[in-house]
Order: sequence, then structure tokens, then C-alpha cells
Amino acid sequence: MENLRTLVPGAALAAAIALLAIGLGNSSWLQTHGISALTLAIVLGIAVGNSAYPRIADRSNRGVQFSKQTLLRLGIVLYGIRLTFQDVQHVGVVGVVIDTVVVCSTFAIAWLLGTRLLGLDRRTAMLIGAGSSICGAAAVMATEPVVRGRADQVAMAVSTVVVFGTIAMFLYPALYHVVGSGSPAAYGVFAGSTIHEVAQVVAAGRAIGEQAAATAVITKMVRVMLLAPFLLGLSMYLAREDQSAGEQRVRISIPWFALGFVAVTALNSLVTLPPAVAAMATSFDTFVLAMAMAALGLTTHASAVRNAGLRPLALAGILFVWLIAGGIAINAGVTALLG
Repeated sequence: MENLRTLVPGAALAAAIALLAIGLGNSSWLQTHGISALTLAIVLGIAVGNSAYPRIADRSNRGVQFSKQTLLRLGIVLYGIRLTFQDVQHVGVVGVVIDTVVVCSTFAIAWLLGTRLLGLDRRTAMLIGAGSSICGAAAVMATEPVVRGRADQVAMAVSTVVVFGTIAMFLYPALYHVVGSGSPAAYGVFAGSTIHEVAQVVAAGRAIGEQAAATAVITKMVRVMLLAPFLLGLSMYLAREDQSAGEQRVRISIPWFALGFVAVTALNSLVTLPPAVAAMATSFDTFVLAMAMAALGLTTHASAVRNAGLRPLALAGILFVWLIAGGIAINAGVTALLG
């Protein structure tokens, strides 16, 4: 009971920030511009974390760490409630292959260029790569325990997703006639396979029309499904690498939350939940993830982000250019081969 009481102050603070972020995120202006509650939660968390929080950090730290770690994993598991395996059928083999090539190529570029060209540490490069290649902030947060990233590295990766994902929302509609000869479906697949956040995909799709938006969201959801095999593969690779280097972590670590994510997705595919239950579960998951984001913000020091310099932003910019130019080429090539 004593341990539980020590969690309350920090968890309550994270919950309050999460509720505020969700409330603000429901405004029509922010929704139109693709700014999600998760983005707001980390921004508000950083604001509080660099102002009032240090004065109460001693008695709040345990609850904040609980929100940032345990609740994060729960949120990733429950994220599967948004997806079904039937989503794969809507985009077909072409959409799945496009998503897979985009994810693998983007993450590989992030790892190689980030460490070799820009001199970033491997964890920062992988976190930025995960956010750019899969599903933005949620992917960054899910990858953090696998690569054992620090709070400032995670915050930097999330920030790059916000910056370039926001640019994408406004830039992509201008590319409509470049992608698939102005086909709403082709544009939707392109947007869903290359834009960072789900909310940003929705905004970019709706700028063209409902058909483009629907195709974009489905393609994005299939891309989100790749998060689980991505985490499993990365975890096994890092474990083997540690073993070769003679480090402590010699056991292959399979993140349980990745398996939980797949299990919830499978359940959602087999059982049709009542709309009210599904909506309630999705809202609860958003709240849990927002708490994790708020906790991340609370433990992120502005000085650490400033000290990271421009190199993380440069890597995210390179990946952004790749997602556009490489994304167009991948979409066209795969469609020509398999379409």
C-alpha cells in the first residue's frame, strides 16, 4: 500500500496534463491541422517539467516513471484495438509491400546516415528512424525500451516527428497530381505509407477528399501493424550484438508489449466489439498514451535537447526528403510490378 501511495502524486500530475491535452486536442482547429492529444501532452509536459516540476520532483518521480514506462507499454498493447487484420485486405498485397519497403528503407537510412554521416549516437538515430518510418511518436515511445533510450533522446525524436509531420500535412496535397496521375486512391496509399503520425495522415488525406482520406488511413494502419515485427526483429538483433560484444544482455529480449499488441489486434479482428465499447477502449488508450507522453515531457530537460544540436533535426530532414522522393519511387515501382 505504501508503494502504491508513492505512485499517486506523479501519476496524478501526468493524468492531469493528459486530460488537459485531450481536452485541447478536441478543438476543431487543432484536429484540422493534425495536432494530436499526444503531441500536446508532451509539449505541456515539457513546459511543466522545465518550470514547476523540479520543485515537486522528489515526491512525484516514482509515479512519473510508472506512467512513462508501465503505462506506455499498456498503451502500445491497447493500440491494437484500432486495427484489424482485415485492414490488410483493403490495401492488398501492393499496399503491404509498399509499407514494408518504406519502413525498412527509412529505418536503414536513419541508422546508417545518422551514425556514420552525422555522427549521432545509435540510440538517437534509431529512435528518429522508428518515428519517421512507422507511426511517429507512438513508434518512438515503443522503441525506447528496446534500445534503452534516454528521455532527452526520446523527446528529440518525437520533436522531429512533429516538425516534419506538420510540414507534410501542408505539402502533400500539392503533390496530388504528381502521385498516381491525380488518383485519390494512389495519393491515399502514398500519404499513408510516408507521413509520420496518424492524425497527420488524416489531415493530408481530407485535404483531397474522403476517398483519399479513407485509403490513406487504412494504408497507415497497415504500416502501424509493422510495429510489432519491427520491435521483435530489432530486439533480437540488439541482443545478439550485445552477446557478440560480451555485454551483460545476452538473452534475446522479446518485448511483451509487442506480442500483446499483436494479440489485441487479432482479438479485434476475430470479435466485433460493440461501437460503444470500441470507442471507450480507444479513448482509454489515448488517455494512457497521453499520460506516458506527459511523463516523458516532465522528465525532459530543455538543456539536454538544446545540447543535442542540429544533427537530429538534419537526420529527420533527410528522412523527410526520402519519404517524399523515395516514397514516390517506391509507390510507382511496386505498383508497376504488382499492381
